[in-house]
Amino acid sequence: MIDYTNCDIERVSIHQLGNKTNGEELRLSNNVTDTSDLRVEELLFKFFLTPFAEPEFYIFSYTNGDFNLNPIYKFACEVFETPKSLHKVSVNIAKHLYELSTHPQIKSGDLFVAYFTNVLIDGATVDALGIFKSENRQSFLKLDTADKDFSIEYDSGINIDKLDKGCLIYNVAKDYGLKVAIIDRSNKATEAQFWKESFLQLSPYNDDFHHTKEVMLLTKSFVTNRLTNEFEITKADQIDLLNRSVDYFKSTDTFDKKEFEKSVFQNNEMIKSFRNFDKEYQDINGIEIDETFEVSQQAVKKQSRFFKSVLKLDKNFHVYIHGDKNLIEKGFDAKTGLNFYKIYFTEER
Repeated sequence: MIDYTNCDIERVSIHQLGNKTNGEELRLSNNVTDTSDLRVEELLFKFFLTPFAEPEFYIFSYTNGDFNLNPIYKFACEVFETPKSLHKVSVNIAKHLYELSTHPQIKSGDLFVAYFTNVLIDGATVDALGIFKSENRQSFLKLDTADKDFSIEYDSGINIDKLDKGCLIYNVAKDYGLKVAIIDRSNKATEAQFWKESFLQLSPYNDDFHHTKEVMLLTKSFVTNRLTNEFEITKADQIDLLNRSVDYFKSTDTFDKKEFEKSVFQNNEMIKSFRNFDKEYQDINGIEIDETFEVSQQAVKKQSRFFKSVLKLDKNFHVYIHGDKNLIEKGFDAKTGLNFYKIYFTEER
């Protein structure tokens, strides 16, 4: 749980970053930015912290696995040790990001580096370092009513309701690579990979959210990709398995692997196949998932949106399957050469 109610913004430094490959400049400010205006501070709080209400956590890593060599980790530790060094460190962060901005699709933007105090995370009060990048300016109109003849002017600025990229680095778990939350609204894979993997170089934080998310992801991948190759299974059966897996997570507080396998798959051969797939999945993705852990309902809510319960039949029908799969029966009509589904129900609503 994270609470920003008593959080304070101690310092903010702002720089402008261009794309180095595209010949755009890096413009560095000389000092921290004055944020003493209460309205400005209120808007900055909204801009910086609102997207991180229920974050997914990561830790810093590096190409050889030694997070101590990660530049952003080192910059964060320097600020946590000496908060007054924020502006000097922000300059180094801006230079580092600029040097990495070599792909032509990386957008220019405004870089904010902020230092927060009194952040409550998991019952402990800690400091946090925020790195935020705004890439998309929006046009807006200004109405001048000083004279009786009203006039309209226009300008462009930052939309405080839409943070493009950001991370909050909490002064927690320093010996494991610090606890980090990220935001990246990029739709393009290249940009999304750049922020998380090239600039920040993050790995998943080994917590209940991570375990819950990964088991749901591997289950979805197994049911939709592997299962049909090894078993004769209909699309309705696939949806039923996905629904059972989500129901399991929604109805239990503690995940138990054997209990989960029995509840969802209910077939020894299918369970054996799932275990083989589970091992391959963890090896390929370089992760470890505990066999028992506390279920994160936050992760369940987030991942459930990607578990589709819709049976699409050509372009004519969509059938939503939410309950008993035994009430839908598949068949083939020899006269028309078409497949069909027979659906049983008690009442029509």
